[in-house]
Amino acid sequence: MFFSALYLLGVSTLGFCATYNSINDIPELDWDFIIVGEAGPTNEGATDSIVPWLEGNLAQSRFDWNFTTVSQRGLNGRSIAYQRGHMLGGSSSVSSSSDFGRFARVTRDPGWSWNSLQPYIKRHEKFENPADNHDTTGQFDLAVHGFTGNVAVTLPGFPHPAVDAATLRASKELGGAFEFNLDMNSGTPLGLGWLQSTIGHNGTRSSATTSYLDNETRSRKNLHIVTDKRVARVLKTPGTKDMTIRTVEIRSSNSSKAVILTASKEVILAAGTIGSPHILLHSGIGDKNDLEALGIPTVLHNPSVGRNLSDHPTFRVRFAWAPNSIDLGPWANVNSDLELQARALELWKANRTGPFIALLHGNHLAWMRLPDNSSIIDKFGDTSSGPNSAHIELVLGSVPDAFIVDLAMLTPSSRGSVTTESRNPFDDPLIDLGFYTSAFDLATMREAIEVATMFTRAPVWENVITGVLDPLANATTNTVVDGVIRNGTGTGLHSVGTASMSPKDENWGVVDPDLLVKKVSGLRIVDASIMPYVPCAHTQVPVYIIAERAADIIRKSWA
Repeated sequence: MFFSALYLLGVSTLGFCATYNSINDIPELDWDFIIVGEAGPTNEGATDSIVPWLEGNLAQSRFDWNFTTVSQRGLNGRSIAYQRGHMLGGSSSVSSSSDFGRFARVTRDPGWSWNSLQPYIKRHEKFENPADNHDTTGQFDLAVHGFTGNVAVTLPGFPHPAVDAATLRASKELGGAFEFNLDMNSGTPLGLGWLQSTIGHNGTRSSATTSYLDNETRSRKNLHIVTDKRVARVLKTPGTKDMTIRTVEIRSSNSSKAVILTASKEVILAAGTIGSPHILLHSGIGDKNDLEALGIPTVLHNPSVGRNLSDHPTFRVRFAWAPNSIDLGPWANVNSDLELQARALELWKANRTGPFIALLHGNHLAWMRLPDNSSIIDKFGDTSSGPNSAHIELVLGSVPDAFIVDLAMLTPSSRGSVTTESRNPFDDPLIDLGFYTSAFDLATMREAIEVATMFTRAPVWENVITGVLDPLANATTNTVVDGVIRNGTGTGLHSVGTASMSPKDENWGVVDPDLLVKKVSGLRIVDASIMPYVPCAHTQVPVYIIAERAADIIRKSWA
C-alpha cells in the first residue's frame, strides 16, 4: 500500500502529535494520507491519564511498557523500572538558552540556537490561568510565554499556604543561588520559582493527545490512527536506488501476518529514545558486529545507533518536621487516606478543584549551579552547557512526616545505551542508563544533598525542620553517603541521545541536523532520541520544540 506520508510510533511520544498537527496546517502540503502506527491503546476513558494527581497510577499499568533496566553497575547492581507511555499521546518545562546554543554548536546548524527557536517555543504553548483562578501577579513573566498554542500550561492551582510562604521566605533569607526567579522559561532558569505544569485551566493534564489530537483533528480525512499494532521494522523500499527507506512492516505480534506500507514521500519515526533505536536495530541499522552476532542482516552500519543515552538520576531527601510546627492543611494525608482520595476525586469531577488538580506535593522548584570555585569542577571540568545552565534541580514539597526535596542531577557525563539481544522485535530492548559510571555525577549528587540541607537551614525553618531523616541521618562520610545514593537513586525518565544529531558531514551520530537518518533517503526521526545530550531541563518542552521545528523543515523540503 502506498501513501503520501507515514508516521510511525513504536511507542507513544510527543514528537508525532506536534509535527503532524503543524504539517497538516500547511495548505501547500496537500498530503492525502498519514498513518500512525501506535503500539498501545488510546487514552479514551483513562481517568489516570487525565487527572493530574493520578498520573502515577499509569506506572506498571496497561498504559505502560513496563520496561526494566539491566543491572546497573553504578546503582550497586540494581535494576530499576523504566516507565514509558504505552497509550496514544505517550509519556509527556523549562530549559536554559545555553542548552539550545550547545545544540547549535554540536550540529553546526544555527537553526537549533535559542534565538532561532523562539517562534517554536511560543508556538506550542497556551498559557492559562490556574484552575483556582488565584492572583498570579509576581509568579510568572507574561513576556516569555505563548497564549495561542496547543499545549496548556498553568501555575499551581492548589495552594500549600504554610509551606509555600515558608519556601518563599527561605528564598529571600538565603538569597544567592536561592534567589527568587520570576520565570524559569526566560532562558535563565537559575534560582527558585513557581512550578509550571502542563495542566489546563480546567484542571486536567494537557498531554500530547489532548493538545494535538482532539476530536476535530481525529476526524480529518487524511489521518488514520492505527492502535494495538507495532512497527516491527523499517525496510528498504523495493524498486528504489541507493539506500531508500520509505517502507515499514507493522504487526500485532511477532507471529502475526505482516502489513507492509510504503510512503511516496518519507517515513517519520517518532518512537522515542527507547523505541526508535530498537526499531532501527531490528531493521539492520546499527553496529554490524552486534547485528551479525544476532543473525540480523546489516542494512547500514552505524555504531552510533542506540548509544549515547543520557538521563537525569534522581534522589529524594526527607527532612523531619518538628512536632506541631506547621499546618499542612486538611488534605495532608490524601496520599495514604483512601477516604480523602475518594473525596478529592469527587471534588475534581464536580468543579475541578482540590488536591487532584496538582501533579506534585509542592509548588516550587529550584535550579542550581555548582559554585564556580567548586572542587568538583576543578577536578572533572564543567559538564553544563554554559554559565546560565544548572547542574542540579530541587523540587520542593511536603508530606505529613517530612519536608521533601527531590533532587535531579541535570548534567550527567555518564552514558548508557539501548541495545537488543534478540532477533524478535517484540522482545524488550536492553536499557542501560549508565548512572554514576562517571565520578563527576556521583560527586554532584552528593553536593546536591548538601544544597538541599542548606536550604532547610534558612531562619524560617528554625524549630520547624529538625534535620535529615534516614537513610542519610547517620551517613557521616562520603563513602557512606555514596552508598545511600547508589541504593536510592531513581530516574527522571528524561532519556535522550540514542539517535543523536550531528553535523551533516560527520560520520558519528544517527541523524543530520534536518533529522534525516544519515546515508539514508526517506527516513526521518522526530523525538527525544535526536538530542545529543540531555538538557538541564525536563524534556517535554524541548521535544515539542523539536517537533514544531521539524514541521517547518519538512515543509521546506517538500514545498
